[in-house]
Amino acid sequence: MDNPFKKFFSSGNLFGGGGSDSAVGIDIGSSSIKVVEIKKKNGKAVLETYGAIALGPYADLDNGRVTNLPAEKIVEALKEVLKQSGVTTPSVALSVPVQSSLIFTIDLPAQVKQSELASIIPTEARKYIPVPITEVSLDWFVLPKKEASFEEANNPDLASLPADKTEVLVVAIQNDAVSKYRSLVSQCSLEAGFFEIEIFSSIRANFEHELSPVLLMDFGASHTKLSIVEFGSVRGFHIINRGGADITDAISKSLSIPYSKAEEMKKEFGLFGSPAEKSLSDIIKIHTDYIFSETNNVLLGYEKKYNRTISKVILTGGGSLLKGLPETASNNFRAEVKIGNPFSKIGAPAFLGKVLETTGPEFAIALGLALRKLQ
Repeated sequence: MDNPFKKFFSSGNLFGGGGSDSAVGIDIGSSSIKVVEIKKKNGKAVLETYGAIALGPYADLDNGRVTNLPAEKIVEALKEVLKQSGVTTPSVALSVPVQSSLIFTIDLPAQVKQSELASIIPTEARKYIPVPITEVSLDWFVLPKKEASFEEANNPDLASLPADKTEVLVVAIQNDAVSKYRSLVSQCSLEAGFFEIEIFSSIRANFEHELSPVLLMDFGASHTKLSIVEFGSVRGFHIINRGGADITDAISKSLSIPYSKAEEMKKEFGLFGSPAEKSLSDIIKIHTDYIFSETNNVLLGYEKKYNRTISKVILTGGGSLLKGLPETASNNFRAEVKIGNPFSKIGAPAFLGKVLETTGPEFAIALGLALRKLQ
């Protein structure tokens, strides 16, 4: 997916950059940092190296724990993962977490001219942004109108959006967050090629040419992020404040075991359950049921607004590797469910095939950033 936003984040242009023969994507998450370096060889993107480092130990916590590290600790961890993975390209692309941004749609009268958007959208956006408008950077993209089906053309009641409305996707990013990431890059003696909100990177890494509405579920450590995408455009976005770390914490407390042991059990058995701990799957299921229930509410709202149903659900993020999750998702949605395989978009040694397929969802954001930089 090409990012439609052109105003933000690079040397004078936040979403600029690209065209290099090598690219590095860096995803600084709440529990780990992931990096991917790719190069263009014979017109094809190929994997050069990749790596990850847990942030928990930098806060004297277990691996997998959600952290809120000071800048100097993040710099220390970033330098270490770059060194361990052998990254050589100094110009990098970084993701901006959705917690530092707002993504929403607004409906405007169809007669509004393109030249008027710059004055209208900031005024409308104030209704959605809980901080002064001067503290954020705004960008927007007019969503393409879907061609009416035969049934919709002959029955206006079925139309997904009134013909007299123009839908605009708006993004607001905290200026402080951008400054913070610029500083991190500078302290690591790197150059920031561009920044991008993480969901756009993840979509680019996970999507092919999907024609029907698709839901991307990104299972992170602290949040689960839902992106509804149609014809390459984000039509809806929602954050569920529950993630993989919450599940591990619940296992730890319920079974009175250390967090590290709980994380180990979660990864080994997942929703399939442990012969030794019959209640393990039930503990996990409480959280996955909540996430899927919230997701179904989001999908219901989307289907009511647009009169369109989701055709496919793509699972990504480290939490999507939970055993039994795809099967549980299939039971919750009336749609095809698949786990994303971002590394399938690039060339890599055959012997790494299985490893990359298994770990791919964790590196989707970092890879999506790098792919854009090569464009």
